[in-house]
Amino acid sequence: MKTAIIYMSKHGTTKKVAKIIKGKMNDQQIELINLKKQKTPDITDYNKIILGGSIHVGMIQKKIRKFCENNLELLINKEIALFLICMKRGEERNEQFKNAFPEKLRKMSIANGLLGGEFVFENMNFLEKAIVKKVAGTNSSISNLDTHALDDFVEKIRNRKE
Repeated sequence: MKTAIIYMSKHGTTKKVAKIIKGKMNDQQIELINLKKQKTPDITDYNKIILGGSIHVGMIQKKIRKFCENNLELLINKEIALFLICMKRGEERNEQFKNAFPEKLRKMSIANGLLGGEFVFENMNFLEKAIVKKVAGTNSSISNLDTHALDDFVEKIRNRKE
């Protein structure tokens, strides 16, 4: 089964998680597609799409949102798994996931991953650092990736019966 992990990463965390997912699913043919580099990938030949992005200023990246909108009819005819990188917890995080992906995709997804997040100060510009300092109250890099949620997400995808 041909699989694509399609993602958008601004500061590197989503890219890192996409690579981890690929590594954990070592028994399948998987291609990583970064929407930052490949603006309009052709997904017709893929059976399974794992789609992920991260939250910035309360919303998922525009490129992920547009990709979902522009490819919705193709995506609903494939096996879909969705993951989100965000620092929020609890109901706020669930609400961000709900707002990040179209309802049609969320309802048919074989796995949904709310995988935690990171603040990577080395990859932020001055304004982004200032915003994170003010909103999150930190001035250094933090990693809150949820390895258990990541393992569960991958396991759900791997155990999906054809």
